[in-house]
Amino acid sequence: MDKIKGKTWTFDKNIDTDVIIPGRYLRTFNPEDLAKHVLETERPDFTKNVQKGDIIVADENFGCGSSREQAPVAIKTAGVDAIVAKSFGRIFYRNAINIGLPVIISDIKAKDEDIISIDLSEGSLVNETTGESVTFEPFKDFMLDILNDGGVVNHYLKEKG
Repeated sequence: MDKIKGKTWTFDKNIDTDVIIPGRYLRTFNPEDLAKHVLETERPDFTKNVQKGDIIVADENFGCGSSREQAPVAIKTAGVDAIVAKSFGRIFYRNAINIGLPVIISDIKAKDEDIISIDLSEGSLVNETTGESVTFEPFKDFMLDILNDGGVVNHYLKEKG
């Protein structure tokens, strides 16, 4: 999972966890049910059109708000392979890594449906549609191991043997 390439969905700043998955849907812990409603109030077309491998590109403070663990789960289950934002809510960032969803702190300009390539180990991001490239802090090996194992629980179980 060192390299990710996909179509972008763009979002503004301050997308909080209540917007990512509204509280009225939290009666279930079924990831597929949550994914049917992810970001629907912000982008009604998102749940109908997001595809496996897509990438979210957002402004600052993505995932702010509550410590709602279901927010990154819903995004990942919907098919998103990575999120790029100028900054993240601290707990959202940790929850995303814990479930194996790469979150990249970087500022790259993108529009909906641009194609972005990400190299997590090199710390490079390229908008293949516009040609813009930026760098970010490369992921450490232990973080890549967690992501490649599908999250911290799977990584722990693998390491435990």
